[in-house]
Amino acid sequence: MAEKLVIVESPSKATTIKKYLGRGYNVVASMGHVIDLPKSQLAIDEKNNFEPKYITIRGKGDLVKQLKKEAKAASKVFLATDPDREGEAISWHLANTLGIDIHSKCRITFNEITKKAVTAAIKEPREINENLVDAQQARRVLDRIVGYKISPLLWKKVKKGLSAGRVQSVATKLICDREKEINDFTEQEYWTVEANLLKGKKKLIAKFYGINGKKTDLKNEAEASKILKETENEKFVVTSVKKSKKKKTAPPPFITSSLQQEAGRKLGFTTARTMQAAQQLYEGINIKGMGNVGLITYMRTDSLRLSEDAVTEVRKYILETYGDQYLPKNTKVYKTKKSAQDAHEAIRPTSAFITPDQIKNSLTSDQYKLYNLIWNRFIACQMNDAEFDTIAASVDASKYNFKITGQSVSFDGFTLIYTESKDTEEEKISKIIPLNEGEELKCSMVESTQHFTQPPQRYTEASLVKTLEEKGIGRPSTYSPTITTIINRGYVVRNKKILVPTELGMLVNSLMSEHFKNIVDVTFTANMEENLDKVEEGNIDWHNVIGEFYNPFMKTVHEAEEKIGDIEIKDEESDVVCDKCGAMMVYKHGKFGKFLACPQFPKCRNTMAIVNEIGVPCPDCGSPIVEKKSKRGKIFFGCKNYPECEFTSWDKPTTEKCPICGSIMYEKLTRGNKRYCPKCQSKAK
Repeated sequence: MAEKLVIVESPSKATTIKKYLGRGYNVVASMGHVIDLPKSQLAIDEKNNFEPKYITIRGKGDLVKQLKKEAKAASKVFLATDPDREGEAISWHLANTLGIDIHSKCRITFNEITKKAVTAAIKEPREINENLVDAQQARRVLDRIVGYKISPLLWKKVKKGLSAGRVQSVATKLICDREKEINDFTEQEYWTVEANLLKGKKKLIAKFYGINGKKTDLKNEAEASKILKETENEKFVVTSVKKSKKKKTAPPPFITSSLQQEAGRKLGFTTARTMQAAQQLYEGINIKGMGNVGLITYMRTDSLRLSEDAVTEVRKYILETYGDQYLPKNTKVYKTKKSAQDAHEAIRPTSAFITPDQIKNSLTSDQYKLYNLIWNRFIACQMNDAEFDTIAASVDASKYNFKITGQSVSFDGFTLIYTESKDTEEEKISKIIPLNEGEELKCSMVESTQHFTQPPQRYTEASLVKTLEEKGIGRPSTYSPTITTIINRGYVVRNKKILVPTELGMLVNSLMSEHFKNIVDVTFTANMEENLDKVEEGNIDWHNVIGEFYNPFMKTVHEAEEKIGDIEIKDEESDVVCDKCGAMMVYKHGKFGKFLACPQFPKCRNTMAIVNEIGVPCPDCGSPIVEKKSKRGKIFFGCKNYPECEFTSWDKPTTEKCPICGSIMYEKLTRGNKRYCPKCQSKAK
């Protein structure tokens, strides 16, 4: 009897699913899309209701022939691509290519690659969801029209190789607008005053609040100095004490955006690195003693929903592992925002009982770190709240009012295994020291500190994703490729974790903002996303969405072509001489950041990496140590005299000598910049 054929996107996914289905099934991979729009032309029939002109992707002809052969020999074909718009479109193209009726029950989907989920899906195949396909087509056609109409204009007027995109242009604008805010920012001086108080031997910090009960801001040194002088001989008396209890609720399970943000903050991962590791965990990892196992649910989601089975299992795990005091009486349910598609569950481990440490030896470093993050967050989201005792005391020195706050953990709850990180540092709160109304505290010192207001922070990948999500720009599948694109185009550079617009990025954004206001308008782009969601829901025909956009857009393109004059971008000249032709090298931006290139291109194709010396001699040969980047963009340090000297280090060498053995100290860039000696393991005090 002929086998049934299951087609998925990737070989690793195929291996995992084959394990669950066993005999009678042949599982093969399409290697992603096999049909797409050609790169060489617009391929949208503007006169025929914007119908796309698809072709077999170059290089996939033999694969398509093999798939046709496999499909013909099979008793039944199941299309098991990813459970989203993109996956639905791949299945639709495969069905049309392989001669499968799209109205037949040929489509299967699962939110997690487990035996239970896969076998259940096989038993309940469905028709291809044409609304999902249409939503993907609408996005593809829309982005193709924007990109292929504006980009040639930028090539002609500004520089070859430039591009414009519907979502990437908005992301670039957000980064450029933030840079303008920073440049236009005028700092304001302000002062704070703190009293160092003692209750017995216990130290307390009282922060100045106001005068005669009215909150007062200190704008200059004179105002701060007056408080220091007039409280010098005053008694500090506790005038009120307020004790209370507060609870802290666990953060919800991850969705795509929150996973990218938290992995950026806690692990230092880029969005692309996060999604790559998540894809591998979803598709299946070969675990020692278990075979190929899908470890997490589908990682492109904006839903906080959890299945009943998952919640039942995690509650059992919490009870058995941590005890009933950590298990809430009722299941915790997290509310998904209205704009979410809610097609999938939140991101969670496929089993709470597969702990990170249990499978650590079978995972790469990135896979382990990300799985550990997802697993801990999921377990924590179903644990009891953390509880705190708090104290807020008012302390007066004559007419001057100070405040003391304290907090102590009375029950750790979910924080036993997980604490959420923030983009900005939270104010530190002292531990509780019992205080009584009317008691006098000894003052050891009152001191003032000058501050200046700070401009808004530049975006990191994490904070940009957060902003894109909040403003409704893009969807879970688009955040990572959008950021990757604007960096690869040279519009933005990643300086450590910070996203900084380049001169080119600022120029292109200026042109887009002046001549294509709708394209870079946040509200317009968010509304377009809502229309795409309505296509998916079957409430709007995708051709109408494109039609309403097209005519006003093309009018704008023609007007821009007339208004924009030729703009010459001069490359910034360096002080480095090209060692092949003698010209002065210029700075260029590429996929991995800034580099030096010969201005005589294409006659001279010489390029050089930018050497950033850190002011430390090589411990092996004495040549300067330089900062370098790995192929994955990670910073490391090496000898300038490479390859003659092969010294390299992930940690930053310093000029400080170890007080014990005299060797140079190193600085760990990822752990609070702590210094240590690798020879004797001593640490800087």
